[in-house]
Amino acid sequence: MVSFADIQQAQDLIAPYIKRTPVVQSSLLNAALGHEIFFKAECMQTTGAFKLRGATHFLCQLKKHDALPEHIVANSSGNHAQAVAYAGALFNVPVTIYSANNISPVKAAATRGYGATLLTFDTRLEADAAVEQASKAHSTVWIPPFNHPYIIAGQGTAALEALKQSDDIDMIATPCGGGGLLGGTLVAARAINKHMQVVGAEPLAANDAAQSLRAGRIIPLSGPAITLADGAATPSVGEHTFELLKSIDDFYEVSEDDIIYWTQWLQHLLKLHIEPTCAMTMQAVVNWLAKQTSKKRVMVVISGGNISQASMQKVWQHDRLSTFPSLSLAKELPQ
Repeated sequence: MVSFADIQQAQDLIAPYIKRTPVVQSSLLNAALGHEIFFKAECMQTTGAFKLRGATHFLCQLKKHDALPEHIVANSSGNHAQAVAYAGALFNVPVTIYSANNISPVKAAATRGYGATLLTFDTRLEADAAVEQASKAHSTVWIPPFNHPYIIAGQGTAALEALKQSDDIDMIATPCGGGGLLGGTLVAARAINKHMQVVGAEPLAANDAAQSLRAGRIIPLSGPAITLADGAATPSVGEHTFELLKSIDDFYEVSEDDIIYWTQWLQHLLKLHIEPTCAMTMQAVVNWLAKQTSKKRVMVVISGGNISQASMQKVWQHDRLSTFPSLSLAKELPQ
């Protein structure tokens, strides 16, 4: 199990390679909701997402133990692909990425731009099977997108950093795909303040984590997920991340309509390029805040800012800015 000490060590190891991203606010949003909302802008991280933290930490650990391989392979829908490609270049190790054909074009282009070879397959499951086979080659290391202690500890540094930048946070929220970010956040948050609430959000159209939490066992999606939150369209959580997710305080499934609404509003209010995957977390925040009886200070991890032209067109097809944010938008019950 990943410990707080692991996250602290990860923070020290990756410090030379990553950005210390800012925490931002919107006075308009704070006034509208009646609470203080802080946003950890990992969309401004190198490669445009928090994923660089985990990938870099993985390779830092290998270097520390004089175990850097001759070849790195990874499977990803986009942000992890870019992170591994970039991190591999930092340590001068060739990288091959395995992905489904529906990978976001902007993420695919960036992955190749960082020097990696990108191989695509009809489905995510085929890509996952191919990377597993490739990982058996001599001096090859597979860097998984979430289900590894090194990855979880690396992702947890985003929360550790954010909670050092803003005091007295009552709740911290992140999106959930495979659970690496949410799991690492939970470990960091609980170590800093055992009373801090930790909340997760997942697309209703890719709700394997919610299904798994309800059943008490890992339940994978029955097929490919169709959601604008492509960063959270993972087939299932992993055994490492699931054990951590069992301890979260609230978990919400978010509709595509709400994902679009909050992507528009956060891009508008924060003036940042924000992915639907992390924008959906605001619906979970509103749902949680609607239950509170006193003013709260909430940290939201804006996990990434890599969004394709096609996704952006879908997001802005209909203007949602005429409906101003308020706690009346709360609708879904926690699972």
